[in-house]
Amino acid sequence: MDFFHIYLPIAGMEFNILILLAIGFCLGVMGGFFGMGGGWIVTPALNIFGFNMALAIGTDLLHIYGKSIVAVKKHAKLGNVDVALGLLVSLGMMVGVELGARIVMFLSAKGLAGPIIRYIYMGLLCFLGLYILYDYFSATKKREAVKVETKTTKAGLAAKIQHINIPPMIYLKASDVKVSFWVLAIIGVLIGIMAGFMGVGGGFALVPAFIYVVGVPTAVAVGSSLLCCIISGAYGGFSYSMKGRVEVVAAMILLLGACIGAQIGASAIKYVRGYGIRLLYGIMLLLAAFSVFLRQMEMAKIAGIVVLGAALAISGIITLFLIKGLITERA
Repeated sequence: MDFFHIYLPIAGMEFNILILLAIGFCLGVMGGFFGMGGGWIVTPALNIFGFNMALAIGTDLLHIYGKSIVAVKKHAKLGNVDVALGLLVSLGMMVGVELGARIVMFLSAKGLAGPIIRYIYMGLLCFLGLYILYDYFSATKKREAVKVETKTTKAGLAAKIQHINIPPMIYLKASDVKVSFWVLAIIGVLIGIMAGFMGVGGGFALVPAFIYVVGVPTAVAVGSSLLCCIISGAYGGFSYSMKGRVEVVAAMILLLGACIGAQIGASAIKYVRGYGIRLLYGIMLLLAAFSVFLRQMEMAKIAGIVVLGAALAISGIITLFLIKGLITERA
């Protein structure tokens, strides 16, 4: 297997190229399908396999930028991208990303970045995963999933947020939603801090925020979050590279696998209902949280098997959705 090992100069270590390709491919599939940049898997995975936390974050942000471009082009063709929503939220995200990056560098100097960020990952991934699964199983008690989704996105918190009338008010045509600019800016800054601090494009938090807070339909939330991931990933990658925390070789290999996978994921979303997407999303979030827990318990090998095995399994399921949909469509 030494043939597949390459030397990463910034990290100062040898790494198996097949692992990088597999991580990249899985994140491409899941990124295109779920509408996230993939940092919530890649950053913990790189850390589990030996990268220090700051280097894992910077490398992943650069990879997110390239991969999201591929996925968002596919979603744009399907009409799933609200450009106004993506650009306005991204303004706040750039501010947040820089703040998050500076916090990481401070913690790295104190030797605290790894454990603190891992604990935050565990808590956040568990919370989001459990909430999404709760939402899914509550919805399955209803008869019509489409009607349930409409009620979910137009009622509750989203309806209250849309009634916040603080100028300027923005009409999001693709989402058919009217919301205050300041709501979008606050979402952007908060998720931007998370992105810069945890090495994520922000999609894993943006998708639930767009659905449950702004009231955007699931498919549009997925596509629009990827546009945000392009901008936040580009800025975050640049910021971390200026701090010497980006392994460009690893990022390019991740991107190679991700470009292939993103086409599969973005195409598969056409054949799955909104709540089906959320079920898989919630499961993957919880499995990712478990792998981070194992890494914190110094069980790095088992953690690597869990995170990579889970990613491959979910990617396989998504690919099967695509194959089944194409067969049915052509029958």
